[in-house]
Amino acid sequence: MSDSSSDDDVPLSQLQAPAKPAAKPKPKKKPPPSSSSDDDDEPVEPPPKKRAKPKPKYKESSDDDDSDSSDDEPIQKKRAARKPAKRKAPAKEPAPKRRKSSTGSTARKPKQLTKVQRLEKALGAFEWWNAPDPPEGKSWTTLEHAGVTFEPQYVPHNVPLVYEGQPVKLTPRQEELATFYASMPEDGPQLSVKGGQREIFQKNFWDDFSKALGASHTIKSFKGCDFTRISEHLDRQKAIRRSASDAEKKATKETKDKQLLKSGFALLDGHVEKVGNFRMEPPSLFRGRGKHPRTGVVKQRTEPDRVAINVGRDRAPPRCHEPGRSWSDVQHDDSVTWLATWHENVMSQNKYVMLAANSSLKGKSDFNKFHKAMQLKGCIDKVRRDYQRHLDSSDRQLKQQATTMWLIDVLALRVGGEKNEDEADTVGCCSLRVEHFTFHSGGKDVDLEFLGKDSIRFKQSIDFQNVDSNGPRVHANLTQFCKGKSKNEQVFDLITPTELNKHLSSIMPGLTAKVFRTYNASETLQNQLPKAEDVKKLPTPQDKIVAYNEANRTVAILCNHQRTVSAAAATGLEEKADRLEQLKTQRRELQSWKGLSSKKIPLHSGEDPSKKAAELVDRAKKMKNEAKTADEKVAATKAYESAMDKRRRANKAKQAEAHKFKNVPDEDAIDKRIEMWTEKVKKMEVELRNKEENKEVSLGTSKANYMDPRITVAWCKRCDLEISRLFPKTLKDKFNWAMGVEGDWRFEAAEVKKN
Repeated sequence: MSDSSSDDDVPLSQLQAPAKPAAKPKPKKKPPPSSSSDDDDEPVEPPPKKRAKPKPKYKESSDDDDSDSSDDEPIQKKRAARKPAKRKAPAKEPAPKRRKSSTGSTARKPKQLTKVQRLEKALGAFEWWNAPDPPEGKSWTTLEHAGVTFEPQYVPHNVPLVYEGQPVKLTPRQEELATFYASMPEDGPQLSVKGGQREIFQKNFWDDFSKALGASHTIKSFKGCDFTRISEHLDRQKAIRRSASDAEKKATKETKDKQLLKSGFALLDGHVEKVGNFRMEPPSLFRGRGKHPRTGVVKQRTEPDRVAINVGRDRAPPRCHEPGRSWSDVQHDDSVTWLATWHENVMSQNKYVMLAANSSLKGKSDFNKFHKAMQLKGCIDKVRRDYQRHLDSSDRQLKQQATTMWLIDVLALRVGGEKNEDEADTVGCCSLRVEHFTFHSGGKDVDLEFLGKDSIRFKQSIDFQNVDSNGPRVHANLTQFCKGKSKNEQVFDLITPTELNKHLSSIMPGLTAKVFRTYNASETLQNQLPKAEDVKKLPTPQDKIVAYNEANRTVAILCNHQRTVSAAAATGLEEKADRLEQLKTQRRELQSWKGLSSKKIPLHSGEDPSKKAAELVDRAKKMKNEAKTADEKVAATKAYESAMDKRRRANKAKQAEAHKFKNVPDEDAIDKRIEMWTEKVKKMEVELRNKEENKEVSLGTSKANYMDPRITVAWCKRCDLEISRLFPKTLKDKFNWAMGVEGDWRFEAAEVKKN
């Protein structure tokens, strides 16, 4: 090695040795380390030298562990130099020591991220709101992606369908359709008697199934079909999948990640974007929402020759990986945002592959949507003056137009539109019929009930006398519009959504009826949220969340965002109510022990049933990991479910005597435990009330689509509440453009640019 080589290759002790003075006595105290030093500056043990003649061993000093001693300790270093070199493998880099945080705790080792996780984290680094926009009229300049992936072809299981007591062998196509029906739960909304869709679902399915069977097939009617054997086979396959070992789950995830890396990302204007739905929809039976007339229709498999691709003109089209197949078309339309499109058979509509919700294109769309709502706030007085002066117009069309605008503004109704016969009977403001209104004599209250978007029922009793000052006039207009019409006739027969939106855009450029819902949701949230000085006084973050949810619930009720209470949710509420009652009972028991003699206070049994239950769960997990055959996997699944049930019961038994003492308590110990249980009761009451009040209200719909996220972010900053307590990761990624607003940001009027 040349003399110019770096000194970093020479041990620090050897570099400093020649410059040291004569040996000094070892100081009693070790000098404090330099404030600029860190763990990486600690001397590393020098590599072993060439083997020399062995020297006599000596007794090591207890101070030899102080490897970071100062230059004032030459004796120790001389002793270290006399140590015999050990014969060993080439020295490896010593593992870096864990650094201690300011609190004194050892810092955790950083989590190793997968390629997908690293890529998804990198997506958040692109600040599209600071990047230049594409030329006007264009959605992008360059676009490159990998197309879509298709469902694998059906693999027959050869389980027969029983017809009139006899097993019938089916072709793969026939068996696939029969399997679709067998997979439908009997207690689900499609087949349950209470759902009201069983007959139409079975009729539509039989229409498609009979075509696949053919006129000459043995099966002649649906009533004679018994799908039990196929259903049992599917249940068995579910049990096998649930018994997947850790290695199998890991392999499945790796396969899924490889597919995501292959087709789940696109290059848009030179930066990476995540694709939303790159996996083609699998064939199945169409379910629909509510009483849909097409429920039960077979949703056909989508093949590559039915899919059109949209890609940049100067980019190579994605390869179709289905052997012997190709795309139906390749387009280069930079005015649209879809990557692929196909025509589906159920509703005979085009469907699209788009970028994900956290993409820059979707972010720009959301930003513009909320900005338009802020512009409406600046023009809302002008809009209201317009419809208020026409509520008494002699022109029937103007009067209907003004009445619909009032309903959309005050009741937050959707505008509605025309429906085909094969679509669900959902309506909006412009398509309301006489049958949806129930007028009561002697007052101005009206019952309004109809099926809205996604078959969500709107049902309100509206007192027009007390809604606002225009309510009585609106009530009179509705009475007039319904008079002399049959129940199936439209109330607003002179107004269409297109004409209404055209009139709104004449008041404010770009204004449509749907902007009102965004404006009303955002404005209501801002007005309903409690002040920061009041929120900061709340004792726990959970109390702050409840305060926010109350405002969010007001918005959800305004926008009629409902949800059905699932069986699991109902069970969870019952368990929380039982737990609350148990805590109250235990607190009363604790209070009754005060003043009792030690012999009368019941003590803890000392048993912990949860430990034995945990052992059963571990044993069942081991069975799942070791299961090889299908029978072993099914048995492992049953054992695991049984163990989990026993663990739940064991935890309940443990909770039943959690308030008891292992030793005889004194008065202070009882008082402390009473105080502890009082806090538990308060916390559970808040949690249960929050769950109970929101069980039939969908808070997430308005949070994700209608309320400006900047209102929530700013409120959290003012109230010292982490945004993650209100926004899950998906919403934080979707609204990354809103995360940087200051705490004083408010939803205020924005200027409208004139054309």
